[in-house]
Amino acid sequence: MRVRPAAALAGALLGMSTLFLPATALARPAAASASDTLTARAATARTHAPVAVAHRGASAYAPENTLAAVDEAAERGIRWVENDVQRTKDGELIIMHDTTLSRTTDVEQVFPGRAPWKVSEFTAEEIEQLDAGSWFGPEFAGEPVPTLEDYMETVEDNGQSLLMELKAPELYPGVERQTLRLLRREGWLDRSHIKRRLIIQSFSAGSVRTVHELRPEVRTGFLGAPAVADLPTYAAFADQINPNHKAVTPEYVAAIHAVRGAHGRPLQVFTWTVDDGPTAVKLAWAGVDGVITNKPDVIRDALDAA
Repeated sequence: MRVRPAAALAGALLGMSTLFLPATALARPAAASASDTLTARAATARTHAPVAVAHRGASAYAPENTLAAVDEAAERGIRWVENDVQRTKDGELIIMHDTTLSRTTDVEQVFPGRAPWKVSEFTAEEIEQLDAGSWFGPEFAGEPVPTLEDYMETVEDNGQSLLMELKAPELYPGVERQTLRLLRREGWLDRSHIKRRLIIQSFSAGSVRTVHELRPEVRTGFLGAPAVADLPTYAAFADQINPNHKAVTPEYVAAIHAVRGAHGRPLQVFTWTVDDGPTAVKLAWAGVDGVITNKPDVIRDALDAA
């Protein structure tokens, strides 16, 4: 287990007090059109302003999906982080967004004859040799690709919560069961974690459904923007519908909230990926429940200042 800096834990605890802002703190637009009225109603219907979720960690400030990015989010007072889970050739679960290693590591230099450098074609021991930080900045030289086990320990040490994405699960048969098994071993499937600190999402509806069937108590999210008529189908196994922010309208969010999800509560909406304050405030008025962002402190502060 890595030793966490004291500032990380302190920042995480501090962030809990600033993460949820009263809906009344969001400024109402001066001119109220019919659409503005609908968004205002959507915003005031919630008891909290949207959650700021650190996309792949605080990835505007540290290399994405690394322990450094998780710590950076904690130091900036951000409680929720998002990550991507994949599997190595020899069955180890690791944290990596792309299905290839070339964009965010030095794999082309370390293993030059192995193009196209797919995650699934490298063992965990080989991936341990890679530098996942230098591409972002020299101060992060030598930052490793974390295993899911190391990642969970860091999130736990920081007192953070996790929006976990199963990336390209069609490439990794059985990854849902394997991930849940590791989460159980790490203590993340107890009542406290499940209720407050864990959501599993995927672009694959089949994968989300599998997670729900294996562990019905775990909250789940579908990444995408299904047609309104199809929302009840997704609600049978999901608690969230998480679309790209360009697909978000007040009407669509209201339609999602009108459907009860797998745990009997209204479906939530976590939208992605938003890095500027004005857009975040607009989305808050549209009624979203969470904003996934590379700059979580910027988004949180924009909502606070609105």
